[in-house]
Amino acid sequence: MRFYSRRQVVLISVSSVSVTLLLALGFGFLLFRQTPGRVEDIDYDLSHKSLSSGSFLSHDLYTVQSTERYNEAELENIRVYERLNEGVVNITTEIVTYNWFLEPVPREGGSGSGSIIDRRGYILTNKHVVANAYKVFVSLANGKQYEGKVIGVDPENDLAIVKFEPDGSDLTVIPFGDSSSLKVGQKVLAIGNPFGYERTLTTGVVSGLGRPVRTSSGLVIRDMIQTDASINPGNSGGPLLNSRGEMIGINTMIYSPSGGSIGIGFAVSVNAAKRVVPELIEYGKVRRGWIDIVPVQLFPELVRYARLPVSEGILVSRVIEGGNAEKAGIRGGRTPVRYGRSTIYLGGDIIVEVDGMEVGSLADLYSALEDNKPGERVSVVVYRNNRKREFFLALSERPERYYLE
Repeated sequence: MRFYSRRQVVLISVSSVSVTLLLALGFGFLLFRQTPGRVEDIDYDLSHKSLSSGSFLSHDLYTVQSTERYNEAELENIRVYERLNEGVVNITTEIVTYNWFLEPVPREGGSGSGSIIDRRGYILTNKHVVANAYKVFVSLANGKQYEGKVIGVDPENDLAIVKFEPDGSDLTVIPFGDSSSLKVGQKVLAIGNPFGYERTLTTGVVSGLGRPVRTSSGLVIRDMIQTDASINPGNSGGPLLNSRGEMIGINTMIYSPSGGSIGIGFAVSVNAAKRVVPELIEYGKVRRGWIDIVPVQLFPELVRYARLPVSEGILVSRVIEGGNAEKAGIRGGRTPVRYGRSTIYLGGDIIVEVDGMEVGSLADLYSALEDNKPGERVSVVVYRNNRKREFFLALSERPERYYLE
């Protein structure tokens, strides 16, 4: 092994670097000599087909269009969309907040979709789309915007009717279909305004039927349609259509940990909407039947204190004097106790079933009576003295204080 001085080490290092640089330059020159044609070809194409003039893009796009072929499924989607997309509107709202001086300050609220269901300017949408709205604006496909008015809401189905004056505009109406004949696997189309992208079409299938879904307010909407058609924020209130272009549902909510679509969406069935729309237009609400009692939902402290035989159900705190429940034999409580600011009367019947549906909460009671009208008869199963008893009674009209907001 040889030893080298510092001077020799420096000279050897400089020489090595110089040789390396010369080899690299030579290789790069040879490489460059082999590829000039490709660079020139690209420059030539761009210089002769200007992007700014539009001739390059237009020529290629029209070539594709002239040779495009659609299969039957695609043509079906196209026909439905072109015929009905203008019947879907974009709904935006303003809400009122208050500043530090308790002065009202309007600000932008939510947004969603809606379906024109009548040429007089009636729109079907979700109740949560227009909730707490100070002003409601309806935007049509032709670019016109109108101020609308919420004329009816049904919290139990999360539905609302908005009315605007179309000023002679020719409106496209979304026709009602029939959701009772739906089959899992059937193709569906959703049109809406996700994230503000107006009249977006997505497609999918019916993934499930008769789904009971609990809303954020605790109510259970029964018989919902589950679909994998992409539904995102802004789709709410828009139509779910069958392949004939008939509305079979109203897109309402999604199941998503992230807030975006993961293929689990839910729509209120159109048959539920058809039952309530006439009353929403005429009365502004749905006239539903009611058991004329003062109900108290059971809770653990009450169950322990009163030593009740069941942990879930509706305690009949009081019956309305002379009402149908009293006439049918249902009993209210007689022993008053204080709970917070409320007075509860103990000793009354505990309702656990209405017309064959289990009732464990107030939400269940609302759901059980959702389709019943005043005057209709229902069966009511109660616990009395640790034993079940069944009664039959005619429903009264639900009082205003028991209407949901």
